[in-house]
Amino acid sequence: MNTQVHWRVSHAASLNAMAWMSGALFSFCFMAIAARELSHGINTLEMLFGRSVVGLVGSVGLIVATGQWGYFKTEKLKFHLGRNIFHYFGQYGWFLGVSLLQLSQVFAIEFTSPLWTTLLAAVFLAEALTLKRVFAVVLGFAGVYIIVNPGQGLVSANALYVLAAAVFFSFGNIFTKRLVKTDNPLTILFYMSVIQFPIGLTLCLSNLTMPQGIQWAWLLVIGVSSMTSHFCMARAMQIADISVVVTLDFLRLPLITMVGVLIYAEAFHPIMVLGSLMVLSANLINVYRPTSTAKH
Repeated sequence: MNTQVHWRVSHAASLNAMAWMSGALFSFCFMAIAARELSHGINTLEMLFGRSVVGLVGSVGLIVATGQWGYFKTEKLKFHLGRNIFHYFGQYGWFLGVSLLQLSQVFAIEFTSPLWTTLLAAVFLAEALTLKRVFAVVLGFAGVYIIVNPGQGLVSANALYVLAAAVFFSFGNIFTKRLVKTDNPLTILFYMSVIQFPIGLTLCLSNLTMPQGIQWAWLLVIGVSSMTSHFCMARAMQIADISVVVTLDFLRLPLITMVGVLIYAEAFHPIMVLGSLMVLSANLINVYRPTSTAKH
């Protein structure tokens, strides 16, 4: 009986996580499409600034609507500052990559972030770097080598922007690991916008151009999808095992591949499937934790 109850709870949690992850998947895809559309007239720094403006207004509005004024407070300001400096420059590399590479390549390379986090956690958090984790890292990077330039044998220079972004995201993840223990996802969203707003304004102020027409709509899409992707991912992680989240998150790769092929006529290389599966396998090996047998 206890086993049946446990299965039902676990099953319900997985379904709930799937619902939240669906929101994250579509948010990431819409953000990539908006960034690609804006890349023809708005530079990357301006996109990031617009994203921060929308995020700041949205996060403040959500906190006010919930009436949880405590979400504006944090005792981990240094962690928020560190997280968002790294996250900002990670986003810069990601948005730049969207304008230069196939969308499927950008997303596939981004999936190396958990592998970089493993290496960085071993250095900065003294987490054990086991043989299993080393194997996962090697397998994952071998898959990325196949993905970045299938069949050509050389790594595209443009792919290095996204690879650097994955490293920056990994540094941000180190800080996030500490923050999720004490701060609500809305608090993390709020401080992300508060900190990145002045950074974005300072960097793009000398070359700031006013968006025109449909560009306003695409900027709004970037801002909203950025918020919803972070929030949905955080909620999924709160209610489901990390291996479930990693597997579901990987579905955005075939989704964005279809977008690239159907909307932007991007080439599809079958060998990329092999590389992508290698990265997925590496991430699953990395997060897998054996569970003890349930007692009846």
